Amino acid sequence: MDKDRVVIFDTTLRDGEQSPGATMTHAEKLEIAGLLDEMGVDIIEAGFPIASQGDFNAVSEIAKHAQNAVICGLARAQIKDIDRCWEAVKHAKRPRIHTFIGTSPLHRAIPNLTMDEMADRIHETVTHARNYCDNVQWSPMDATRTEWDYLCRVVEIAIKAGASTINIPDTVGYTAPVESADLIRRLIAEVPGAEDVVFATHCHNDLGMATANSLAAVAGGARQIECTINGLGERAGNTALEEVVMAMKVRGDIMPYTTGIDTTKIMNLSRRVAAVSGFAVQFNKAIVGKNAFAHESGIHQDGMLKNSETFEIMRPEDVGLSGTSMPLGKHSGRAALRAKLKELGIDAGDNQLKDIFVRFKDLADRKKEVFDDDILALVSTTGEGEDYLALINLKVICGTAPAEASLEMEVGGEEKSATCHGDGPVDATFKAVRAIYPNDARLQLYQVNAVTEGTDAQATVSVRLEEDGLIATGQSADTDTVVASALAYINALNRLRVRRDKSGGDTPEVSYKDLT
Repeated sequence: MDKDRVVIFDTTLRDGEQSPGATMTHAEKLEIAGLLDEMGVDIIEAGFPIASQGDFNAVSEIAKHAQNAVICGLARAQIKDIDRCWEAVKHAKRPRIHTFIGTSPLHRAIPNLTMDEMADRIHETVTHARNYCDNVQWSPMDATRTEWDYLCRVVEIAIKAGASTINIPDTVGYTAPVESADLIRRLIAEVPGAEDVVFATHCHNDLGMATANSLAAVAGGARQIECTINGLGERAGNTALEEVVMAMKVRGDIMPYTTGIDTTKIMNLSRRVAAVSGFAVQFNKAIVGKNAFAHESGIHQDGMLKNSETFEIMRPEDVGLSGTSMPLGKHSGRAALRAKLKELGIDAGDNQLKDIFVRFKDLADRKKEVFDDDILALVSTTGEGEDYLALINLKVICGTAPAEASLEMEVGGEEKSATCHGDGPVDATFKAVRAIYPNDARLQLYQVNAVTEGTDAQATVSVRLEEDGLIATGQSADTDTVVASALAYINALNRLRVRRDKSGGDTPEVSYKDLT
């Protein structure tokens, strides 16, 4: 075996499925196994055949269909478990039996075995498995809390009985990386026959160190990593396949190891496992989380636009993503907004960008994320900053009693206010506008559309007014529908005023932009 080749042993379908609530159907297990095989996983631990008839059937079916991977089944250190395991995996092109027993003082106490009795059990069961199959893996469960001398003794027994892979599990996620590396290094150096087998590592994430412990074990001489997609597994989970594979790829300078994994398939598999297991991936999860390649901070976005390597140590394309995401939010800057506008086909000048940016920041303070349609809605309502009529403040009371709107507006630079009642909050608001700025404009259209989803979605309101044959439309967007309605109505009145000016009306001529 290539001394720099690390074998990837995926146990998503066994240890991962043991997570409470993560049970998969027969069809789902076959689907995930096919994706793992296609991605290049070396060994797929397909299940625990004696656990149930369903598990047996799934392991057996996966074994029959696997094209490349070794198919492994788990068995306790009992003859009946090993027999059942072999019945399930024997159909594989490359079968493996994985048998285990808890060797720490805590685990020895459960079956009430002495050290010698357990040693005999290990020899008997590993030998039995080896008689079926030349690919046998043995694990001393809770190895990291097993007495050192006894651990060396049972590892030697398993090797002599025919195990070709010795897996050292940190079953409760207790070990630190320096201990993980030292443990593997000492076993290889001190156990007779260790040079003839592959040492593996299986780390749990109870203290958040599973990936670090696995990579440290590899540095100590282990050449098989047991892991799961998304780190799915008992309690806090396991070493995540995507993390160890990408860590080796990115840090080849200090971890010069290779795997056969096609990393471009990682994201697709991650999402599928999340879907069938019901365990959503946390947003800040390394490699596969929604935010792993997302940048909202203005400083980060500006750096990314100039050189992606400033804030990304790997390419999103390497894990199957189309590219980096730069969601706009309250921390985003002008550079990111300009880039987004350009992406949307909008070439904004400096003054227009300044106006849009002010509105964008105001919106971002009220929404967790600003979407493309939100930006388009903002663009459609720009250019109103110097209008004759401007909204200052609006307070609306509504419910089972008649609605009341208290409005403050600026009219030609002068602040005015009015309070009106109406048939609903919008009607009351429009009456307050007319009270402050009397006009004969007739409302021809009032339309509301949600720009994006969610309770904090922007509402885009469109208003069309007609006065003496002149027509003007106004549009505005806001997370508050009534505010958007007021802004759209005022917008239309401003445009109507401009139309009157251009048509030679009585209103003194003022320089405005006709945005209709």
